[in-house]
Parts: sequence; C-alpha cells; structure tokens
Amino acid sequence: MISLYLGAIEAGGTKFVCAVGGENGEVYERVTFATKNPSETMEEVVQFFKSHKLKAIGIGSFGPVDLDRTSPTYGYITSTPKLNWSNFPFVEEIKKHFNVPIGFDTDVNAAALGELLWGAAKGETGCIYMTVGTGIGVGAVIEGELLHGLSHPEMGHILIRRHPDDPFAGSCPFHQDCLEGLASGPAIEKRWGKKGAELADRPEVWELEAFYLAQAVANYILILSPRKVILGGGVMKQPQLLPLVRQKVVHLLNGYVQHEAILHRIDEYIVSPGLGDNAGICGALALAKRAMEQ
Repeated sequence: MISLYLGAIEAGGTKFVCAVGGENGEVYERVTFATKNPSETMEEVVQFFKSHKLKAIGIGSFGPVDLDRTSPTYGYITSTPKLNWSNFPFVEEIKKHFNVPIGFDTDVNAAALGELLWGAAKGETGCIYMTVGTGIGVGAVIEGELLHGLSHPEMGHILIRRHPDDPFAGSCPFHQDCLEGLASGPAIEKRWGKKGAELADRPEVWELEAFYLAQAVANYILILSPRKVILGGGVMKQPQLLPLVRQKVVHLLNGYVQHEAILHRIDEYIVSPGLGDNAGICGALALAKRAMEQ
C-alpha cells in the first residue's frame, strides 16, 4: 500500500483534472470537473486532495501564467480572458492547504515534460509538445530544461503565411489570423460551419489545416531544433492529419536540415503523444516529481 502520493492538477479553461499518482507516471485515482469560478473550483480541488497523503503537487495550468520566481505574482494566472480567473494566485491558494513542494508551469510545458519522462520522447534530452484543440499551445523541453524566458513560450500565436485561397479572417481575439486564429478547433468550425469531427470526409479541410500546422512545426524545428515533435489535442485525432503535416514539413524544409530524423525517419520524429490523453495529467505528476527532487 502506497501511503504518500504525488498530486497532479491539469487546469484547463473548460475542465480541471486532478489525480494522485506515483513517481513513474502511474495514475492511481483521478477526478474531472468543470472549470467554474476560482472559489468553487478550488474547493473541489482541495476536497479531492485532502483525502490523500501528498509529498508534492504539480500544476500544469492554462495561461498566461507568471513563472518568474522573483516576481511578486509568481504562480498567478495573469491576463487570461477566462472569466474571474485573471490575476488568480494559483500556487498561493494551493499552499494555503498543503505544505508540500509545488511545481508550476503551463499545461503544455507540463505535457512536454511528461512525454519526455514517460511518453513518446522517453530517452531523449528534449522535445516539443503541441496541442491543437480549443486553442493551440506548445511546450518545450530543451536539453532537459523546461523552456522559459521573459515569460513562457506562446508558440500557438506565431504569425504564419496565409493560404492564398483561404478567405477566412481568423478567430483569435488578440491577433486574428495567427496560428491559433487560423488552425484551432474553433477556427475550423467558424471557417467551414461545422466541427472538425463532422468534416472527416472533406480532404480540403485537412489539406488546409496541415498547410498551417506544418508551417508552425517547420518554424519550431528551425528555431528550437527539438529532439522530438509531439502533436496532440482533439484536432490531431483526425487520422489523416498527422501524415499530411509530416509530408508538408519535409517539403517546407526542402532538405535544408540535414538530419536522418527529418530526411529518412520523419514518421518517428513527428509523432502522436505516447501518453495519449494522459499527457497533461502525467505532465503535472512530472512537475510534482521535479519539485520534490529540487
């Protein structure tokens, strides 16, 4: 019987997943509930964890978040459009109830770390994890370290070339036709008038989606040179999409990056999550493990 657990919180704009697990990514128990206002949501989080003995907690959160440990707002969700969550002191609130080490990062950085330790990038020194769903987010681990800087990566909002035959204006409230504005799930629905799941038999939908996603992946490869590229999220569950993205990335790079992984093993380099839909919650366990070790 394991008496001490790692706690994990995958905090999303629409739902929270909380779990307890072990140091090798095992999930022993989990709950999922809708994201409400902070006080109601935190009450559910605390109630779940209070019935377990924890040695650390990891939080992978929707953002933007403040990851600067010298900042007075470290551990906050900052300028999110999510109602009532702007400037919410997430880490501080958890600390009120649990006197254990707390790891805190973006949901996609957490997922990248989880995939590195236990998933599709296991054995590598780094990877990027891209989720394509309600929004687009990308996390990165480079030479074993989570990528931070002035803030944290916002690679879902990069500017890309528009397809000459795409009249859609874009759906991002900040940048309109950035990557997220052109290729997220809501962008697909607004452009075509149906959800992606209802468009599976429309090849032109996925050709255009791959056109945008491949540009982003090619840019990430050129800038970060990741050891592995992992593409997850609801939109990527369309089975025809990943092969199209691979094909277009090779075409865009045009032989410039002379590496076997891209020239001859692209199917092993750009891959689906090894942890499947558990990438986020296992990533939060990985953050808890790191917090405990550090």
